[in-house]
Amino acid sequence: MIVLFCMIAGAVYGGWRAKRRGGNGFDAAQYAAVFAIIGAIVGLFVTIGVERLL
Repeated sequence: MIVLFCMIAGAVYGGWRAKRRGGNGFDAAQYAAVFAIIGAIVGLFVTIGVERLL
């Protein structure tokens, strides 16, 4: 669940960042994909950390 949330949040942030920098739709899609992958990796580590604490 945490991984999915971080992935969606990363995709939204990446698309917003690309549009803010003046990119077109392809740029927004690429930024969204990259930030979604980064968000998924961060979410994975957060999930592992939470599971180890509980």
